[in-house]
Amino acid sequence: MAAGLRAVRRWGLVAAAAAPPPPPPPRLAFTRSASVVKKANSGQPNWLGVGMAFGTSAAVWAFLIKEHDEDVMEYEKRQQERRHKCTGCS
Repeated sequence: MAAGLRAVRRWGLVAAAAAPPPPPPPRLAFTRSASVVKKANSGQPNWLGVGMAFGTSAAVWAFLIKEHDEDVMEYEKRQQERRHKCTGCS
C-alpha cells in the first residue's frame, strides 16, 4: 500500500484531484491560413492574376456604364411621355 501511495504522490494525482480543472484555452475568432507554403516573390508578379484582376475590373465598369446609359435613355423616354399632352390622343 505504501508503494501505491508513493506512486500517487510522485505522479501528482492527489494534487490534481484536489485542484479545480484548468479553464479551456480561449478560442480564436480568426486564424491564419496554413495554405501559404512559400513566401511571395515581388520580383516576379503573377501576371495571370494581375490580368484577371484588371480584366474583371474593366468588365464590371463596362457593364455599369452600359446599364447607366440604358437607365438614362429610359428616364428621358418617360419624361417625354409625361410632357406629351395632346388632345387628340386621349
